[in-house]
Amino acid sequence: MSKSRVIVLSVVVQGPSKAEAARRYDVSWQWVHTLVKRFERGGLDALEPRSRRPHLSPNATPAEVTERIISLRRRLVREGLDAGPVTIAWHLEQEGLRPPSTSTIRRVLLGAGLVTPEPSKRPKSSLKRFAAEQPNETWQSDFTHWQLSDGTEVEIINWLDDHSRFLLDARVHSSTTGHIVVETFTNCVNSYGLPASTLTDNGVVYTTRLLGARNGFEHLLATLGVQQKNGQPYHPQTQGKIERFHRTLKNWLQMQEPVNSMKVLQAQLDTFRQLYNYERPHRALDRATPAQAYRARPKAGPRDYEGGGEFRVRFDVVDKFGKISLRHSGSMRHLGVGNAHYRRRVLLLIDLDRVTVTDIETGEILATNIIENEKSYWRNQMRRPGRWPT
Repeated sequence: MSKSRVIVLSVVVQGPSKAEAARRYDVSWQWVHTLVKRFERGGLDALEPRSRRPHLSPNATPAEVTERIISLRRRLVREGLDAGPVTIAWHLEQEGLRPPSTSTIRRVLLGAGLVTPEPSKRPKSSLKRFAAEQPNETWQSDFTHWQLSDGTEVEIINWLDDHSRFLLDARVHSSTTGHIVVETFTNCVNSYGLPASTLTDNGVVYTTRLLGARNGFEHLLATLGVQQKNGQPYHPQTQGKIERFHRTLKNWLQMQEPVNSMKVLQAQLDTFRQLYNYERPHRALDRATPAQAYRARPKAGPRDYEGGGEFRVRFDVVDKFGKISLRHSGSMRHLGVGNAHYRRRVLLLIDLDRVTVTDIETGEILATNIIENEKSYWRNQMRRPGRWPT
């Protein structure tokens, strides 16, 4: 029995005055009087300790902010996007609302039953994050598996900027090959310039060094002066950013309408790329979007490359006439390579004054063509002028 109940019962049952009860139990007369009044209004239950919480709290989160936190959480989860307190705070700022602290947002979500408590995780302070200092300093790449609604297995290859997490490209194919790696990489180079290095796992589409050989992608990087970095075998943490990105991508795809064709899936990937790069804040970037982080600093590039924005890379195949067609300065040009190279897959390195054509598999230089804007045909400078037998 609580002390308050003992005091009241001694006054009501035994009959001493309130002053005597106060002296006996070493409390003030006013407190004894308060307890007796509570007892008269509500009985013994009214003597239990009361909350000291103020009736009004000037620092309380406004009701409209609380409701918006809950609605944002539900919408982001429904769309398959990150819905943590940091992301919700960013969305509140974008809407012109003053966000409360992330701990307050977390309490709101817990109170609404929108968060499932998880077991203790490894403290973030124990993790060492490694990130490139500049955009284009390192590009990470990997492919992940996905399934269409009819059960067809497909693969999605992604290229991600290490510094900014900017999604450079996301393409779906029935199967990822070395040819596709080269093609997607050159598409990224044509859009965003040359990176200083790449970081991938040891899959044979990226490297065959463990087999004592070089594949087309390795020859391409060596030709461009791009450093190739590969993670330690059986240690995917080295490529942690691209691995974590795959989880983000799949969470979003799972919330979309299932599709039964690669064309429609590619349209979904294009939509996600726009959303991920320009509309979704990234926690690792202090709530900035990848596009903002990608534009915030000067871009890196290969150490020995000085071509600037005029440098282009293109993938092509030599036609039956031993030529390659190339649009340059608004006109279609024809580059002589040689009939002997019919159907060979080649890489075109286009700088300020010449085009260098190399074999995509071996890295062998097949032709160099001087850029002459007044002409539509650029001959192979590695061969003497004149007619040659097929």
